[in-house]
Amino acid sequence: MTEQETPVTDADDLREVIARVRTEVGKAVIGQDGAVTGLLIALLARGHALLEGVPGVAKTLLVRSFSRATGLDTKRVQFTPDLMPGDVSGSLVYDAKTGEFEFREGPVFTNILLADEVNRTPPKTQSALLEAMEERQVSSDGVTRPLPEPFLVAATQNPIEHEGTYTLPEAQLDRFLLKLMIRMPERDAEVNILRRHADGFSPRVLEGVSAVVTADEILRAQQSVDAVEATDDVLAYIVDLARATRESASVQVGASPRAATALLAASKAWAWLGGYPAITPDHIQAMLTPVWRHRIQLRPDAEIEGVSVDKTLASVVRTTPVPR
Repeated sequence: MTEQETPVTDADDLREVIARVRTEVGKAVIGQDGAVTGLLIALLARGHALLEGVPGVAKTLLVRSFSRATGLDTKRVQFTPDLMPGDVSGSLVYDAKTGEFEFREGPVFTNILLADEVNRTPPKTQSALLEAMEERQVSSDGVTRPLPEPFLVAATQNPIEHEGTYTLPEAQLDRFLLKLMIRMPERDAEVNILRRHADGFSPRVLEGVSAVVTADEILRAQQSVDAVEATDDVLAYIVDLARATRESASVQVGASPRAATALLAASKAWAWLGGYPAITPDHIQAMLTPVWRHRIQLRPDAEIEGVSVDKTLASVVRTTPVPR
């Protein structure tokens, strides 16, 4: 076997290992395969995921099951109105024995941070995640401390119209690679959920989810995703889509260059999962809505008329020429 062939075989082996995560999560969560794939894409693309859905659709169980299947160190923070920034990132604590202040790491120092109901805390505390999500580090008292790798913030939130929620700041939203909508399960899936409960389902169901991948394999998979190619035509297509959002009559703030790079990263991960050596327009179209739905703002008159972000993005895809 030549040196050039070795990475291809390695990537195939890694894909097979990564694919087992879906099966393991399915032991605890039914009917959310798309969300599981979204979490995988965020992890492989070194991004973060925001999961939105009404209470009771297994958002937290989904992330906990995913964390268990990946075998990564995981910490959970329940976001509440009285949570302080230091409760997330860490803070200086006075040591009476030494007479000095020492830094006590917050829960963000982990591989997967489950930020539960992130929009139930004020923006000041939400902002504690900004540096960690963007630069994968925490700065305190002039000292910068790196976070473990891999690092993923998987945040859950209730729809913003629910009582007791705060709208996430634009800067915070922009740090999430994907916004995944956790919808009500299909009828058959819901029947299966009830069957599990009738048969004695309990929180101990997580004990049946095993770690099927290691941190080293995930890091190698991330490097393999980086090697997925993007032709000039495909890059131009992403730019054309971004510019089309800015020119849409329904849009007040369109997709930024950062949004374009996020779409590129997610498309690479999606292509890699499918075994493609390069991204295609189909990969871009599949990723566009979850990557951009939280990054564009509609005009107030469009919202009054019932126009939705997802429908606007679907229109942008339909009307933007696809490279051949």
